[in-house]
Amino acid sequence: MARIWFHQDAGADYDPETQLDTTTGYPDYCIEDDPLCVESTLLFDFGFDNFAGFPNIHDVGLIILPEDQAVELPEYGVLAPAGFLESLANLKGVTFTVSGYGLTFTNPAQTVSFRSRLMATTHVVNLNQSRNTAGFNLQLSGDPGGGRGGTCFGDSGGPTFYGGYDSNIIVGVTSWGFGFNRQTCGGVGFAFRTDTDAVINWILGIVAQYAPSELSEIQFVE
Repeated sequence: MARIWFHQDAGADYDPETQLDTTTGYPDYCIEDDPLCVESTLLFDFGFDNFAGFPNIHDVGLIILPEDQAVELPEYGVLAPAGFLESLANLKGVTFTVSGYGLTFTNPAQTVSFRSRLMATTHVVNLNQSRNTAGFNLQLSGDPGGGRGGTCFGDSGGPTFYGGYDSNIIVGVTSWGFGFNRQTCGGVGFAFRTDTDAVINWILGIVAQYAPSELSEIQFVE
């Protein structure tokens, strides 16, 4: 069973003692008639096996929502075509945006946000010239400064967008990182790329089998 929250703050009222947010039901249940929380049994993964086969770790998941629990959003993501990142002439000068519900430690106020969906712009460190990337992962700065940011604990599964805050072009899924600590969330983060034939064909195949009427709704950037 997969449970998905679309709230801006899924854990804003989380109580560490009860380990529950009574406003959203996180992480145990959906509040009755909550249009921003959905449960589904159609949960698929691309073959992730605790980093076996590294760096090709297959860290992508797909959830198909029940037809009677469709979630209406003002905008939806579009997929980048295979090889999109290699097609960019100057990758190191490009802005990327990451988003997730992970931990955020804010200085100097020393406040911690929990399960609040935040976004930050960042830049590329490496695409395919290291053993950690090798064409499968996108390495991004975790703490680039200049008003930008990165990913931290709990952001795994969130999207990596090509472009700034207004972009909806998905090129990867936040996967892992190293060098993080709970004071700064500095270090480097890695997103498993979705702009590959293997991932795209897998997504299209799953949707064609389990939700064929939605196949035409999957959009690719032109």
